[in-house]
Amino acid sequence: MHTEFLMGNEAIALGALAAGVQVVAGYPGTPSTEVLEGVAKHRKDAPGVVYVEWSINEKSAMEVAAGAAYAGARTLVTCKQVGLNVASDPLMSLEYIGVKGGMVIVVADDPGPISSQTEQDTRTFAGFSKVPVFDPSTPSEAYVMVQDAFEISEQYGTPIILRPTTRVDHGYESMEILDPEEWRIHTAGGFVKDPSRWVIFPRLSVVAHARIEERNAGLADELSDSPYNFVVGETGECATSARRVGIATQGISYTYVRDCLEASNRPRLLRVGTPYPFPERQAVKFLQGLDEVLCVEELDPVIEHALIEVCGKHNLNVRICGKLTGDIAPSGENTPDSVEAALSQKGLLQRGLSSTGQSDTKGTVLGETSPQLPVRPPVLCAGCPHRASFYAVKHAMRGKKTIYCGDIGCYTLGNAAPLDMVDTCLCMGAGIGIAQGVYHVEPDTTCFAFVGDSTFFASGITGVINAFYNQANLTLIVLDNSTTAMTGHQPHPGTGRTMMGELVQAVSIEGVLRGIGLTTVETVDPLDHELAVQTVKRVAAEPGVKAIIFKSPCVVLARPKARSVVDPATCVGCLRCVRELGCPALVPMDGKVRIDPSLCTGCTLCEQVCPFGAISGGERL
Repeated sequence: MHTEFLMGNEAIALGALAAGVQVVAGYPGTPSTEVLEGVAKHRKDAPGVVYVEWSINEKSAMEVAAGAAYAGARTLVTCKQVGLNVASDPLMSLEYIGVKGGMVIVVADDPGPISSQTEQDTRTFAGFSKVPVFDPSTPSEAYVMVQDAFEISEQYGTPIILRPTTRVDHGYESMEILDPEEWRIHTAGGFVKDPSRWVIFPRLSVVAHARIEERNAGLADELSDSPYNFVVGETGECATSARRVGIATQGISYTYVRDCLEASNRPRLLRVGTPYPFPERQAVKFLQGLDEVLCVEELDPVIEHALIEVCGKHNLNVRICGKLTGDIAPSGENTPDSVEAALSQKGLLQRGLSSTGQSDTKGTVLGETSPQLPVRPPVLCAGCPHRASFYAVKHAMRGKKTIYCGDIGCYTLGNAAPLDMVDTCLCMGAGIGIAQGVYHVEPDTTCFAFVGDSTFFASGITGVINAFYNQANLTLIVLDNSTTAMTGHQPHPGTGRTMMGELVQAVSIEGVLRGIGLTTVETVDPLDHELAVQTVKRVAAEPGVKAIIFKSPCVVLARPKARSVVDPATCVGCLRCVRELGCPALVPMDGKVRIDPSLCTGCTLCEQVCPFGAISGGERL
């Protein structure tokens, strides 16, 4: 063994490798992305062959991993909480079928949300799907927990969800980890034909359902003795009254609670590391002799509901508090300050004292001023080709009744002023379907659907087929920047390379669209502004489903060849470039405009927009 300082996601990756994982599939999505990338980075150190892929979406990833698990391999799936929605169809049935090799599904939840559409809680999904879920509190615990999850998965023949949250995924910790030569070598037994096991039928599902309920009851009892579920502290005495108050908590909130209590009287504490199936026996032990419990958890009141049920089942007269009673915020992520405030309000900190000093109810340390982090406004990068694409469509469609249906990706930022080019954004690939729905209600509206190249492959193709088959009238705009930019520039089928580093035949987006049946598919560089505008006018005027592929690489992939400069003698200070483009490299100063050379990429869009020719290409780099 040796010690390393690791990000939580890399710790999960190394834990999976140490457990002998053989097949890893996923779809990039913050905060989960680095798990699969960590496996890819370290897989060559494994004693056996480890296959890694970025699948085209989470559903495909779940099915690939399931097939490998049917054959006895240990498999890992990675996604974020909204990605689990895409994979839910195979997962719900997979829980009935079961697995042969250990299968762990890493689903990274995003309280806040920091980079997601929703705050959905995978613990609730676990109860709905009846899939056991493990909930780590620290990166080092996640490293150990993923290894135990593989063991439980194989022992019970079920997939297991590992549910880290953003602060665990992206937090760092020094931890003891196994050397590569200590990693487990797992041997897949191969697929054995057995229709009574692997083919799902209604009659078999009834039997499987009963088996799952019986299994989860036994697993709940076993997990009550797990090191991930424990009670600490013998006293429940409150610092300010005779009430005996305990705390039940989970995940990163446990670390916040623990830190707040370091300098106080340590009331009785229940840490829940496996929220489903709930460790009932451990909970009953915790509740004995208490008058009240404060549940400190993020997102859904999962522990709170479970403890209320336990109290009713065992006739325990304990008041359960938390989100349902307004003692914990109903949404958003917990913070050390918010947890400290909640504990203080319940009298669980001596005179409001915590390990950080004297605190008021807002969690602000008296006599100290917390530094304010700079705010980074959500804006497309300087030189981003998506800005040019949006601007070309906006310029071409001025004066027309339009709707611009957006999607999930960097280009969602096209909703911000001054572009104002994203009227709707629901989920990946949905813009294409929404545009169809609007057209069927308002056929006089010119409908546009924007989709990125990676999202096109993930979930856009079916929408295009539906539009073509059902005779919709819309213009599809594919924003092809040759990468999955939003999550860290991962490859996809259109890039011509895989996560294993193999060079493969790139899948042509134009070829796919023509294969569907579209006859008008044009590819144009959006940074050629006049050509882009004329293309939009011409294509949008045609009936039916037609497409424009705006193809230009992400600025992170393409090094700038020159930078634009402003001639102050020619600039009249009209600020049209600033007002219409909103590029962060354009800076109003002294009534005119200057270009920040540290941001400019020389895309030339501002040069083409300036009506006075005051902006031109500078020296070549």
